[in-house]
This record gives sequence, C-alpha cells and structure tokens, in this order.
Amino acid sequence: MSRQHWIARRGEPLRGTIRVPGDKSVSHRAVMLGALAEGTTHVRGFLEGEDTRATARVFEQLGVRIETPSASERIVHGVGLHGLRESAAPLDCGNAGTGMRLLAGVLAGQAFDSTLVGDASLSKRPMRRVIDPLSRMGARIDAEEGGLPPLRIHGAQPLVSIDYTLPVASAQVKSALLLAGLYAKGDTVVREPHPTRDYTERMLAAFGWPIAFSPGYAKLAGGARLRATDVNVPADFSSAAFFLVAASIVPGSELRLEAVGMNPRRTGLLTALRRMGADIREENATEQGGEPVADLVVRHAPLHGIEVDGELAPDMIDEFPALFIAAACADGATTIRDAAELRVKESDRIATLAQGLRTLGLEVDEHPDGATIVPGPLGAGTVDSHGDHRIAMSFAVAAQRASGEVRIEDVANVATSFPGFDALARDSGIWLAAGA
Repeated sequence: MSRQHWIARRGEPLRGTIRVPGDKSVSHRAVMLGALAEGTTHVRGFLEGEDTRATARVFEQLGVRIETPSASERIVHGVGLHGLRESAAPLDCGNAGTGMRLLAGVLAGQAFDSTLVGDASLSKRPMRRVIDPLSRMGARIDAEEGGLPPLRIHGAQPLVSIDYTLPVASAQVKSALLLAGLYAKGDTVVREPHPTRDYTERMLAAFGWPIAFSPGYAKLAGGARLRATDVNVPADFSSAAFFLVAASIVPGSELRLEAVGMNPRRTGLLTALRRMGADIREENATEQGGEPVADLVVRHAPLHGIEVDGELAPDMIDEFPALFIAAACADGATTIRDAAELRVKESDRIATLAQGLRTLGLEVDEHPDGATIVPGPLGAGTVDSHGDHRIAMSFAVAAQRASGEVRIEDVANVATSFPGFDALARDSGIWLAAGA
C-alpha cells in the first residue's frame, strides 16, 4: 500500500480568524490526572488526535470510565490514586512519546505489572533517560536493547523519593518522576539544567496536590490526594506555530489565532520569530485552568537570520521544524545550537529538515546539536517527512514560498497531533491537497 502524501504549492495570503485544536500536552495530562483523581473531571477542548486518544484508551484499559459526550470533550470518572486495575493486554501508546514516558511514572507505582508498547516510530525512541531515574526510585522496568520500547513495568515495587538533577532538560522525564513521586515516600525533587514547560506542575496544583515549583525546580511529597476539577484546554501553541510562520513569510497575510496557550516555557518560537522581525501581537490575554492564553495576530513581515542557542532551545523544542522554514525564508543565515534533542524525536529532525531543504535548493550545514540554514529561493521537489507529523506540516508551509509544487511523502501521522490540519490550512489560504 502506498504511503499518504500531500501536494503543496503557493496559495493566497493567509487571512481571517482560526482556532487550532487543543493543546496536546494539557490534553494528555487532563486525562491522566482526571483518571487518578477522586470524582469526575470534565475536559473541554480535548485534542482529538491519535496521541491523546491513545492515552485515553490506555486508561480505559486500566479500568477508568471515560465518556465522550461530544467532539473535543471528555468526562473522566476518576478511580483515585490506587484504583487502577491490571490490563490483560499490552497498553498501546501509539505514537505518543509523552504518553509512554508519563505512563511509566504512573505505572511504576501500581500493584500490578504492565507493558507499554507503541508504533514503529515510538518503538525507536530512547526511554533509558526515564527508566534510569525511575529505577533509582525503586521501579523495575525492563526494555529492549538500548532502552527501547516495549517497556515491561513490574508492579508492587515500593517507591522512594528522589532528589534528581536531569542531565538533559526534558519536561517528559520531569513529569514521569513527579507522577511516580505521587506514590513515593518522602519529597521528590526534580531540578533541570534549563527550565522546561511546567504543565504537569500547574495541573497537579489545579487538582489539589501540594507542590512547590519555579523555573527549573519542582518538589512534591507523596501521600496526598488528587481532587477532580474541570479543565478547559487552550489551543495548542505547537499547532499554532505553523500558521505563525506561514503568515509571517507569505506577503499580504494577516491572521488571527484564537485562545492560544501561552505557557512561558512553551513560547520560545514566539521570542525567536520576534527577534527575526516578525509582526505578532497578543490580544485578549486571560487564564484558563492555570494556563495563560491569548489571541495572536500575525502579519507578514520581512525576517532576518538570527542565532538560536540554549537560552531558547528548551522552550521551543517541538517548534524547531517551523523555525527551520522561517529561517529558509529570512534574509541572512540562521544558526541553531543546543538542540541535540531534535535528533531523537519522531525522526532525526535535524537530518530530515536539512535533507528536505536541500532538496528544495537550499544550503544547510548540519551540526551535532543543530544546523546553519542559508536562505534562498525555494524550488519544487519531493521531500520525505519520514512519518514525522511536524516535518510534514512544516514543508506544507515552506511550499507557500516555493517556485513550484512540493510533494510531501508519508503524512499519515499528522493525525497524531493535528487532525484536520489540511482543511484548516486550506481555509486560511494555504494551497494543500491530498495526493492521488
């Protein structure tokens, strides 16, 4: 069977008002904490993506009743911290690295054994950096050679607290340790070399768990309870990123993105784009469930190359594919450093982006932890996303400045994070079609 592909080419200026789907990180955590809470949690704005649905299915396998009264809505009937039940079948996380790593923390504290599996892409992603600190807490987790999934988690292991400094900044690893800490004796402390997004900390507090946190630091004690609460999920900044870049690089564009999540540990791309000269204004700022949100109004503006390093990298790790496209359309080279994490995402994003941009005629110099992108006219060609949803969407944006058609291979996984991207893109002015 042939792989799904898109055909993209220059469209119209991006205009109007759009709302991208709900935040994936918040959606994952809302279901998880709702399942472990006492009472009923109503989640609105839930991302109807394959990743988040996979997390919901896992908790249903573990005995949690989850209702879907309408699209983007979930009612989670919590079973409490110790109410999960063993599943006879493996727990399939699909493509969700967030789901697998956070679930490892939750399941390490259960009285029963569990096996976490994923799709072909997730099965190649390293889990050792979450396995090792969880093992120091007393967890027993077996994996394939190299720390790859499946993860076999042994139950009935008493967990002890840990004071752990992450060798590499990772919100997923931090979150896994904090979730395991719910089941541990004593205070679990996680320190980071660079602050990462604090969705888990904010949501634990919203669910009533005593937690102290500040940029780069989090501390909680085991033995408390989670109390159900309603969650309104903001629009996903990572999904908004493609439209922020597209409207910035397509002349004549002016686009409003409604109620975008503005967590300060997530919006590094906004800072980077503004440093490049982007015209992006924030309006109607407010807060939803402890998360800041705002409308973003973006107008076309000439961009110039910049240097991006460790100051910004942790706050935009998922948005680098979109930044590569902005850099390709800027005046002057952009150099990206301190982003080695991109090598172990859904694909080796540095190599995949560099390969795609070279196919379209650009010069890209790869570094172990980043790349230097030398901008120039973008040509036509065929690029392979290697099944990476963010790569696929980024090249759909790049095609809006290309001289001819861009064929983007292997796009099925876009549904994992942004269902309906192609339709919303067309509505905004992007020319994008499913390949025959």
